[in-house]
Amino acid sequence: MDLQLLASVIVTLFVIMDPPGTVPIFMSLTAQMDVRDRNLSALQALLVATGVIVTFAIFGQSILNYMHISLAALQGAGGLLLVLIALQLLTGSTSGEENAAKYKNVAFVPLGTPLMAGPGAIVAVMVFVQRSDSMAQYLAVGLGIAATLASLYLAMRFAGVVQRALGENGVELVTRIAGLLLSAIAVQMIADAVHAFVKSWT
Repeated sequence: MDLQLLASVIVTLFVIMDPPGTVPIFMSLTAQMDVRDRNLSALQALLVATGVIVTFAIFGQSILNYMHISLAALQGAGGLLLVLIALQLLTGSTSGEENAAKYKNVAFVPLGTPLMAGPGAIVAVMVFVQRSDSMAQYLAVGLGIAATLASLYLAMRFAGVVQRALGENGVELVTRIAGLLLSAIAVQMIADAVHAFVKSWT
Protein backbone atom coordinates (compact mmCIF):
# COMPACT_ATOMS: atom_id res chain seq x y z
CA MET A 1 0.00 0.00 0.00
CA ASP A 2 1.10 3.57 -0.70
CA LEU A 3 1.37 4.84 2.89
CA GLN A 4 2.42 8.33 1.80
CA LEU A 5 -0.71 8.67 -0.32
CA LEU A 6 -2.82 7.23 2.50
CA ALA A 7 -1.49 9.86 4.90
CA SER A 8 -2.04 12.61 2.33
CA VAL A 9 -5.68 11.55 1.76
CA ILE A 10 -6.42 11.34 5.47
CA VAL A 11 -4.84 14.71 6.29
CA THR A 12 -6.47 16.49 3.36
CA LEU A 13 -9.96 15.10 3.92
CA PHE A 14 -9.68 15.47 7.70
CA VAL A 15 -8.89 19.15 7.31
CA ILE A 16 -11.64 19.68 4.73
CA MET A 17 -14.35 17.75 6.58
CA ASP A 18 -13.13 18.96 10.00
CA PRO A 19 -14.56 16.35 12.43
CA PRO A 20 -13.87 18.45 15.58
CA GLY A 21 -15.49 21.47 13.94
CA THR A 22 -18.51 19.34 13.10
CA VAL A 23 -19.20 18.65 16.78
CA PRO A 24 -20.73 22.02 17.76
CA ILE A 25 -22.73 22.18 14.52
CA PHE A 26 -24.05 18.64 15.03
CA MET A 27 -24.93 19.41 18.64
CA SER A 28 -26.84 22.55 17.66
CA LEU A 29 -28.72 20.81 14.84
CA THR A 30 -29.75 17.87 17.04
CA ALA A 31 -30.34 19.80 20.26
CA GLN A 32 -34.04 18.87 20.35
CA MET A 33 -33.40 15.14 19.78
CA ASP A 34 -32.98 12.40 22.37
CA VAL A 35 -29.86 10.22 22.40
CA ARG A 36 -31.38 7.52 20.18
CA ASP A 37 -32.51 9.95 17.47
CA ARG A 38 -29.20 11.80 17.63
CA ASN A 39 -27.25 8.58 17.06
CA LEU A 40 -29.59 7.68 14.20
CA SER A 41 -28.99 11.08 12.61
CA ALA A 42 -25.22 10.54 12.86
CA LEU A 43 -25.53 7.18 11.08
CA GLN A 44 -27.81 8.59 8.37
CA ALA A 45 -25.45 11.50 7.76
CA LEU A 46 -22.54 9.07 7.42
CA LEU A 47 -24.41 6.95 4.85
CA VAL A 48 -25.41 10.02 2.82
CA ALA A 49 -21.85 11.39 2.78
CA THR A 50 -20.43 7.98 1.86
CA GLY A 51 -22.87 7.60 -1.03
CA VAL A 52 -22.09 11.05 -2.42
CA ILE A 53 -18.32 10.71 -2.19
CA VAL A 54 -18.18 7.16 -3.57
CA THR A 55 -20.44 8.14 -6.48
CA PHE A 56 -18.17 11.00 -7.49
CA ALA A 57 -15.04 8.94 -6.90
CA ILE A 58 -16.27 6.25 -9.31
CA PHE A 59 -18.15 8.30 -11.92
CA GLY A 60 -16.45 11.67 -11.51
CA GLN A 61 -14.18 11.24 -14.54
CA SER A 62 -17.11 10.23 -16.74
CA ILE A 63 -18.92 13.38 -15.69
CA LEU A 64 -15.84 15.47 -16.52
CA ASN A 65 -15.45 13.83 -19.93
CA TYR A 66 -19.11 14.36 -20.75
CA MET A 67 -18.88 18.05 -19.84
CA HIS A 68 -15.43 18.45 -21.49
CA ILE A 69 -13.80 19.61 -18.26
CA SER A 70 -10.11 18.94 -17.65
CA LEU A 71 -8.65 17.75 -14.37
CA ALA A 72 -6.62 20.97 -14.16
CA ALA A 73 -9.83 23.00 -14.36
CA LEU A 74 -11.35 20.81 -11.64
CA GLN A 75 -8.31 21.32 -9.44
CA GLY A 76 -8.44 25.09 -9.95
CA ALA A 77 -12.15 25.27 -9.18
CA GLY A 78 -11.68 22.99 -6.19
CA GLY A 79 -8.88 25.17 -4.90
CA LEU A 80 -11.07 28.26 -5.11
CA LEU A 81 -13.88 26.45 -3.30
CA LEU A 82 -11.47 25.36 -0.58
CA VAL A 83 -10.32 28.96 -0.17
CA LEU A 84 -13.93 29.96 0.56
CA ILE A 85 -14.35 27.11 3.05
CA ALA A 86 -11.04 27.99 4.72
CA LEU A 87 -12.13 31.62 5.08
CA GLN A 88 -15.35 30.46 6.75
CA LEU A 89 -13.36 28.35 9.21
CA LEU A 90 -10.94 31.19 9.91
CA THR A 91 -13.61 33.85 10.34
CA GLY A 92 -16.13 31.66 12.14
CA SER A 93 -18.97 32.01 9.64
CA THR A 94 -22.10 30.23 10.92
CA SER A 95 -24.59 31.08 8.20
CA GLY A 96 -25.06 27.39 7.50
CA GLU A 97 -26.08 26.75 11.11
CA GLU A 98 -28.46 29.67 11.19
CA ASN A 99 -30.30 28.46 8.09
CA ALA A 100 -30.34 24.78 9.10
CA ALA A 101 -33.81 25.01 10.67
CA LYS A 102 -35.45 25.09 7.23
CA TYR A 103 -34.38 21.50 6.47
CA LYS A 104 -36.74 18.66 7.34
CA ASN A 105 -34.02 16.05 8.01
CA VAL A 106 -30.72 17.52 9.15
CA ALA A 107 -29.01 14.13 8.68
CA PHE A 108 -29.39 14.48 4.90
CA VAL A 109 -29.03 18.26 4.58
CA PRO A 110 -26.94 19.98 5.83
CA LEU A 111 -25.07 17.25 7.77
CA GLY A 112 -24.64 14.56 5.08
CA THR A 113 -24.18 17.17 2.41
CA PRO A 114 -22.74 19.77 2.14
CA LEU A 115 -21.23 19.68 5.64
CA MET A 116 -19.59 16.24 5.36
CA ALA A 117 -19.62 15.62 1.61
CA GLY A 118 -19.26 19.16 0.34
CA PRO A 119 -17.67 20.54 -2.84
CA GLY A 120 -14.19 20.59 -1.34
CA ALA A 121 -14.30 16.94 -0.26
CA ILE A 122 -15.78 15.82 -3.57
CA VAL A 123 -13.11 17.62 -5.60
CA ALA A 124 -10.30 16.36 -3.37
CA VAL A 125 -11.48 12.75 -3.69
CA MET A 126 -11.80 13.02 -7.46
CA VAL A 127 -8.31 14.47 -7.74
CA PHE A 128 -6.82 11.68 -5.61
CA VAL A 129 -8.60 9.03 -7.68
CA GLN A 130 -7.44 10.57 -10.97
CA ARG A 131 -3.85 10.68 -9.74
CA SER A 132 -3.92 6.98 -8.78
CA ASP A 133 -2.74 4.42 -11.32
CA SER A 134 -2.27 1.21 -9.31
CA MET A 135 -4.33 -1.01 -7.03
CA ALA A 136 -2.12 -0.04 -4.07
CA GLN A 137 -2.91 3.63 -4.64
CA TYR A 138 -6.63 3.01 -5.11
CA LEU A 139 -6.61 1.02 -1.87
CA ALA A 140 -4.83 3.87 -0.08
CA VAL A 141 -7.41 6.39 -1.32
CA GLY A 142 -10.28 4.10 -0.29
CA LEU A 143 -8.88 3.51 3.18
CA GLY A 144 -8.18 7.23 3.59
CA ILE A 145 -11.79 8.06 2.72
CA ALA A 146 -13.08 5.35 5.06
CA ALA A 147 -10.86 6.51 7.93
CA THR A 148 -11.98 10.12 7.57
CA LEU A 149 -15.66 9.21 7.37
CA ALA A 150 -15.23 6.97 10.41
CA SER A 151 -13.68 9.85 12.35
CA LEU A 152 -16.62 12.05 11.36
CA TYR A 153 -19.11 9.45 12.58
CA LEU A 154 -17.26 8.98 15.86
CA ALA A 155 -17.10 12.76 16.34
CA MET A 156 -20.89 12.97 15.93
CA ARG A 157 -21.59 9.76 17.85
CA PHE A 158 -19.62 11.03 20.84
CA ALA A 159 -20.22 14.73 20.21
CA GLY A 160 -21.10 15.41 23.83
CA VAL A 161 -17.91 13.79 25.10
CA VAL A 162 -15.71 15.54 22.52
CA GLN A 163 -17.24 18.92 23.26
CA ARG A 164 -16.70 18.50 26.99
CA ALA A 165 -13.12 17.27 26.47
CA LEU A 166 -12.05 20.08 24.14
CA GLY A 167 -14.17 22.78 25.65
CA GLU A 168 -15.55 25.70 23.70
CA ASN A 169 -12.12 27.29 23.30
CA GLY A 170 -10.56 23.98 22.24
CA VAL A 171 -13.10 23.42 19.47
CA GLU A 172 -12.62 27.01 18.34
CA LEU A 173 -8.83 26.58 18.23
CA VAL A 174 -9.02 23.31 16.27
CA THR A 175 -11.39 24.93 13.78
CA ARG A 176 -9.04 27.86 13.21
CA ILE A 177 -6.03 25.58 12.71
CA ALA A 178 -8.04 23.51 10.26
CA GLY A 179 -8.88 26.69 8.34
CA LEU A 180 -5.21 27.63 8.13
CA LEU A 181 -4.15 24.20 6.88
CA LEU A 182 -7.04 24.10 4.43
CA SER A 183 -6.04 27.46 2.96
CA ALA A 184 -2.52 26.08 2.33
CA ILE A 185 -3.98 22.99 0.63
CA ALA A 186 -6.19 25.24 -1.51
CA VAL A 187 -3.24 27.36 -2.65
CA GLN A 188 -1.31 24.20 -3.55
CA MET A 189 -4.24 22.87 -5.59
CA ILE A 190 -4.50 26.16 -7.50
CA ALA A 191 -0.73 26.19 -8.10
CA ASP A 192 -0.87 22.60 -9.40
CA ALA A 193 -3.74 23.55 -11.71
CA VAL A 194 -1.83 26.53 -13.11
CA HIS A 195 1.25 24.35 -13.63
CA ALA A 196 -0.85 21.75 -15.46
CA PHE A 197 -2.37 24.40 -17.72
CA VAL A 198 1.04 25.89 -18.55
CA LYS A 199 2.48 22.43 -19.22
CA SER A 200 -0.38 21.59 -21.60
CA TRP A 201 0.21 24.79 -23.55
CA THR A 202 3.94 24.23 -24.06
